[in-house]
Amino acid sequence: MVALSVCSAPDAPIGRYTLTLNQSGRIEFILLFNPWCPADAVYMNNQQSLGEYVLSQDGIIFRGSYKHPISTPWNFGQFESDILDVCLRILDMNPKYLQNPSKDCAKRRNPIYVSRVLSAMVNCNDDNGVLLGKWTDGYEDGVSPMFWKGSVEILRNWDTQACQPVRYGQCWVFAAVACSVSRALGIPCRVVTNYLSAHDTNGNLLIERYIDENGDLIQSREMIWNYHCWVESWMTRPDLKPDYHGWQASDPTPQEKSDGVYCCGPIPVRAIKEGELTFKYDAPFVFAEVNADVVTFMKKKDGSTSDVVTSAVVGQKISTKRVGSDAREDITYLYKYPEGSDEEREVFKKANHENKLLHQQQNQGLHLTIKVTSEMRKGCDFDVFVVVTNNTQSEKKCRLVFGSCALSYNGFLGGNCGFKDLLNVELSPGAGEDKFIKHSDFRNIYSLFIFSIQRDHAVTVVMLQCLSFRLASSVGPGQDAKVKIYFTPTQSGLRKLVVDFDSNKLCHVKGYRNVIIGK
Repeated sequence: MVALSVCSAPDAPIGRYTLTLNQSGRIEFILLFNPWCPADAVYMNNQQSLGEYVLSQDGIIFRGSYKHPISTPWNFGQFESDILDVCLRILDMNPKYLQNPSKDCAKRRNPIYVSRVLSAMVNCNDDNGVLLGKWTDGYEDGVSPMFWKGSVEILRNWDTQACQPVRYGQCWVFAAVACSVSRALGIPCRVVTNYLSAHDTNGNLLIERYIDENGDLIQSREMIWNYHCWVESWMTRPDLKPDYHGWQASDPTPQEKSDGVYCCGPIPVRAIKEGELTFKYDAPFVFAEVNADVVTFMKKKDGSTSDVVTSAVVGQKISTKRVGSDAREDITYLYKYPEGSDEEREVFKKANHENKLLHQQQNQGLHLTIKVTSEMRKGCDFDVFVVVTNNTQSEKKCRLVFGSCALSYNGFLGGNCGFKDLLNVELSPGAGEDKFIKHSDFRNIYSLFIFSIQRDHAVTVVMLQCLSFRLASSVGPGQDAKVKIYFTPTQSGLRKLVVDFDSNKLCHVKGYRNVIIGK
């Protein structure tokens, strides 16, 4: 017997190989990126980080709002049976491979190229990609994005259905699937959540909103999402100047086209922080997601417009799962300097973000601040305080129009929840006026709220009914519903037990508990 050891080049293309020993001996194997190899482009010199970003099959994705981030458990499942085969099929179904297989395979030595292909192939807008996105109600012909608890079922469905897109996904599902595929191929990867994430459609680093004279918002493609998820992948960037290695942001959610295709990235996270908007790929779009200025214009009946609000803060609490725990790690500092700092000002100058600088320097004649109850939660009453300050040297007579409407997590407007018109608010020079608006001034629209309840669950599942009206079931207000579940674990080690509760009133209420399963 002869033992033969074969060492591949660290920049060899990933994929399937056949080793022929003689006329009767053939060995097939799959070559992946190797983040443990110092010469590999995805090398990561930290064992704990490798355990989290390559080997861990369970994780946490943060959703909710920037005031109340919600931990959502997710099973990435990159080492499950047949998943690697599906990941390689995704690469083989990409249009570049179908047009020129040899050229595409040769480029698979480069994780930059592979990550960009994945950002296009996880969505199906231009190809036979994995997921079809949907952000409106009505999932009868598919599965609600809220249903998914992991990537394995999605990837297997795509594979067994002849590469037809799986219905449906939203941003955290797109990002989670991209993370699973990246880890399976050997690229260290993590899901990142950006709260108050801007969607800039024209590349001017502004989110432009329009209202009519009654204060009603006019729908626009430019919006601010409650949160938006993308992925970061760890790799070197020899195509850029030094010091831009490390985490690279890419976004598989189809928002805007890049090079004629719905994809985004990879772009060094540091390039976003430093305002290097000429770097590859899609730096202006990602920069706007965390830094865009928000300007609201009033469209008057005579056709003219006036600037009524100048700015708002986007890019809050950029979050990912902490290495080795389920805690949230705030990585905002990786994307931008502190608001108002000298470094931030220099970045805006470099990025030609003149509008942001202008608004920071302006002393507005009238300044309006809206404050809400600090502990405001979904489904609860809340109070709103409106503070108007006159910064001019003359008396001002104002009309204050206060309106509210339901808003989906990706910025689409729902119905009006209330409207209040305060005429003849008089402000002397340097004076301020507080207006208190009670929740009871607005009507209840239960169908527009999403109630999120999170509990830790053991094998005995306890769901506390928290709504104040009786459901059409045997569970009354304030009562508990309990059920025992018996199952046989299929894998050992530290795992997540995830429970998903559904009813006709509350849907996709998820909880989890970490459990250690013996061999």
